Amino acid sequence: MNLFSDIRALVITCLDRMATDGALPMGLDLGNVTVEPPRDAAHGDMATNAAMVLAKPAGLRPRDIAETLAARLLADPRIAAAEVAGPGFLNLRLVPAMWQGLIARVLHEGAEFGRATLGQGLRVNVEFVSANPTGPMHVGHTRGAVVGDALCNLLAFAGYDVTREYYINDGGAQVDVLARSAYERYREAHGLSPEIAEGLYPGEYLIEVGEALKAEFGARFLDEPESVWLEPIRNFATDRMMEMIRGDLAALGVRMDVYSSEKALYGTGKIESAIERLSALGLIYTGVLEPPKGKTPEDWEPREQTLFRATAHGDDVDRPIRKSDGGWTYFAPDIAYHHDKISRGYDMLIDIFGADHGGYVKRMKAAVSALSEGRVALEIKLIQLVKLYKNGAPFKMSKRAGTFVTLRDVVEEVGADVTRFVMLTRKNDATLDFDFDQVLEQSKDNPVFYVQYANARVHSVLRKASEAGVETSDAALAKADLARLDHSAEFALMRRLAEWPRAVELAARTQEPHRIAAYLSELAAEFHGLWNRGNDESALRFVQEGDHATTAAKIALVRATSVVICSGLAILGVTPVEEMR
Repeated sequence: MNLFSDIRALVITCLDRMATDGALPMGLDLGNVTVEPPRDAAHGDMATNAAMVLAKPAGLRPRDIAETLAARLLADPRIAAAEVAGPGFLNLRLVPAMWQGLIARVLHEGAEFGRATLGQGLRVNVEFVSANPTGPMHVGHTRGAVVGDALCNLLAFAGYDVTREYYINDGGAQVDVLARSAYERYREAHGLSPEIAEGLYPGEYLIEVGEALKAEFGARFLDEPESVWLEPIRNFATDRMMEMIRGDLAALGVRMDVYSSEKALYGTGKIESAIERLSALGLIYTGVLEPPKGKTPEDWEPREQTLFRATAHGDDVDRPIRKSDGGWTYFAPDIAYHHDKISRGYDMLIDIFGADHGGYVKRMKAAVSALSEGRVALEIKLIQLVKLYKNGAPFKMSKRAGTFVTLRDVVEEVGADVTRFVMLTRKNDATLDFDFDQVLEQSKDNPVFYVQYANARVHSVLRKASEAGVETSDAALAKADLARLDHSAEFALMRRLAEWPRAVELAARTQEPHRIAAYLSELAAEFHGLWNRGNDESALRFVQEGDHATTAAKIALVRATSVVICSGLAILGVTPVEEMR
């Protein structure tokens, strides 16, 4: 049930009838007509821009359209008032029964309330995290993992068929560095002094890998040249790192459906097949690129390269796919990987990258556009940095990781639920400050606590109502006399609950799960406000002594609030609490 969609449908019906009756021209585009909450709640329950967006194409004054539309809307029993404001905005008020009936609907639908059909079953592949398998996940990966997982939850709730995917970057030079670093720890496990040269990974996490290598291979590789041990140790260490990464993801409550390997693209013909596909489309050629920006002809050597005509699909420049030594560039396996995803039949691809990959956005979009001939859309979300603070100062690096704060450091400090919620309090492309002290404080300034506290308060009220003899099952509460909910503060909370389906759809359309966290904070504030007013106004208290009927109605509103909070937290991947310690 989406009241905003229902009233928008009513507005569209009235506009269609106005056109049929000659009050509006036929054939107007009504796609930009909206019904939204007004900026000021004092102006009404909903507002429509219909007159404003139709005035110019209709050749009429906005106010004239608005007045005619208002008269037609008032004929519907759901509309209590329709008032024209300013040059032609139309503010609407619904009859109380619409808001009261919403509570019963929430209780009937439970966790399904707000679920959208926006996706219509379209298949979406969301690739996220995809950290190099060279060590534990750091705090930047943490934010990407949370955003990706919450986005998948959100899209699934909005009707998409979602696949979560992790791309293992195990085909580049970094895994050779991992092998050499692990080999030194392998030597250390045999009592030799490790030589952690510059460029190798210094983290203590590789000590365990060295011990495991000793257990697996004994002393077999101690006196052998790199050409003998590099591949087996690389494979062994990569597998161990992926085990660690899977454990890190599990600690954060993140699951993947598919793990794809970059290494599996080499020697299998997949890269060649993708490039042949582009070549068949006339998008591969041999040429010389212009000097990069900031370079002068004196310090730049033009040379012929095999190029992908990315500019034909929106990129700024064409992109090399082969190096001068004949090997593939880093871009070539990325093209092949996305070709593979397209071949699996997805309708949309979403990649979640670190902010340092911003230069890859246009080229990857161009490649997917070319490979799918425009059929498959690729959206790329960039994850900005997380700045960590503790005790008023930047949080120092992890000794175990060697150079950074790990995901485990954060989760062990504050817990997975707090970590996830805080990581979703800002849009993905905005830098996020994560203060370990603030995220654990119990105050309204801490959104995690504020939302969880609202749900805990609901369960406290439910227990008190049950002790007073009120039946608190959802089925019983849905049958309560909800007309007894008649205070403006109660209607304000009902209006906020009514916005939940709209919030889901808007967040899914924009692919921005942080909107769900923001909505929950607003809902919690509305609930706490009603609770606090009850301290001063006895008529607003949820449990009315000696009046089971009124108590049941108020408890229905309280329980509906919990239903929506729990649905929102589920999208964020956060476990709701029923009691605060």
